[in-house]
Amino acid sequence: ELVQRGGGLVEPGGSLTLSCVSSGFDLTSFDLRWYRQAPGREREFVAGVFSVSGYTTYAASVKGRFTMSRDNFRSTVALEMSGLKPDDTAMYYCYAGRYNEEYWGRGTQVTVSS
Repeated sequence: ELVQRGGGLVEPGGSLTLSCVSSGFDLTSFDLRWYRQAPGREREFVAGVFSVSGYTTYAASVKGRFTMSRDNFRSTVALEMSGLKPDDTAMYYCYAGRYNEEYWGRGTQVTVSS
């Protein structure tokens, strides 16, 4: 299970940090990603970090504003979001995957509004 924390309501330009911690398994060998889904839209990729290389990649819409990090010792992955815009409003999901095994968090709402 992936347990998500964080999220909430923030004004445009503000910051929030989301976190995701694994329960019952070790995240070390998993590729980790964050996705989001806004009302009426498809789920989209936000950021990802590979298990082996630690290489991190971001969607163009969030690059330079969001930072993803992983802490294998604590089995935690975080998404630091700054310069938030109303278009960032969505339900955010963490994901862990390897081979034929994958886990999803239940989602946490981020709302950017004045």
